Amino acid sequence: MPLSSAVRMRARAFLPPGTEIHYLFPAMSAAGGRGAFGTAPFVVAVTDTQVTVLGCGWFSRKPTSVHARYPRSIQLGPVDTSISPTFAIGGLVMETDEEYVPVIRAADAEISQENCLPPDPLPHL
Repeated sequence: MPLSSAVRMRARAFLPPGTEIHYLFPAMSAAGGRGAFGTAPFVVAVTDTQVTVLGCGWFSRKPTSVHARYPRSIQLGPVDTSISPTFAIGGLVMETDEEYVPVIRAADAEISQENCLPPDPLPHL
């Protein structure tokens, strides 16, 4: 399910003025976090120039602070889907819902140097 416009507006407040959000998705720290059972809620904002990990309130997905900023060249994947979807960013292992795995892959495809499209099955036509 897409994040609400309220979450997008709140996330935009932590980004440089005029920055366009390409992808926005929720995640939880998988280990070593601040909340119950070692997890903490985050929202990851992918823009044209950076990837920003935003810390959220205890019981909401509304961003409250900037946890970390990374250059846009950072890869979010590969996503490990063996148990539940996890990915690592800046040494932090994050878990997300399955519905956001294509979002992470699309964000990585934007910066990938290789052709992410499948080969043409009928190149001679």
